[in-house]
Amino acid sequence: MAFRFAAKGSAVVVTDLDEAAAQAVAVEIRAAGGAADAFVMDVTDPQSVAATREQVNATHGPISILVNNAGTTRGGPFNEVPIDDHLAVMELNVDGTMITTHAFLRDLEAAGQARLVNIASVAGYVGVPFAASYSASKWAAIGFSESIRQELSRRGHGHVGVTVVCPSYVETGLFDGATPPKGTRFLTAEKVAKLTVRGVRRGKPFVRTPWLAKIAPPMRGVMPSQTADLVNRVFRVDASMTGWTGHADDGSAES
Repeated sequence: MAFRFAAKGSAVVVTDLDEAAAQAVAVEIRAAGGAADAFVMDVTDPQSVAATREQVNATHGPISILVNNAGTTRGGPFNEVPIDDHLAVMELNVDGTMITTHAFLRDLEAAGQARLVNIASVAGYVGVPFAASYSASKWAAIGFSESIRQELSRRGHGHVGVTVVCPSYVETGLFDGATPPKGTRFLTAEKVAKLTVRGVRRGKPFVRTPWLAKIAPPMRGVMPSQTADLVNRVFRVDASMTGWTGHADDGSAES
């Protein structure tokens, strides 16, 4: 996403817990002729986010697009996964999104045209067995985004759009061992980035991919629970996380 925004003429600020990783992205963007800088930021720490906002504003001025993209997951039967792991998923995926949005939203409101982009998941519409805390965090991301979008409009900040990105499994390592639902395959990060940037530029409130993600919300909205469960079994959504291993280190990642 950073590369694609830069290619469209945006000055990009990359943040990460890993300074070297963030700097590597910024260096590559600059080598390609784009404008980019990098800062260390812990999205779960309000003080870290506030300090980074001050650095960004002092160096580049206020931002006009915020992409909340940090995320992690844990797989396995709910009560066999340590509760601290579940809480870590919620802290990064939910608290991190709210903390970062809370810090930067005033800058988006002050911009002429602005966009808040929250990376959610189709798991925010369909509860995925063996990924309970991840599904919960993505349902929260969608609900938070919907609330903020309506609130911005009512407060006279309709120029700040909100885009929620809801892909199926993305091949970043975060879902190693998982099996995409029947009739779909792993998405590439490049494809999701392309669709996200296109959606932002077109002012779309939602970016959903692949086809199963597009039909999930309306189908889930009208189907009785028993029918929805049957559909999940037919497409093997209910078994998609049974083989999850995650990254080779500790199963965590920022995606």
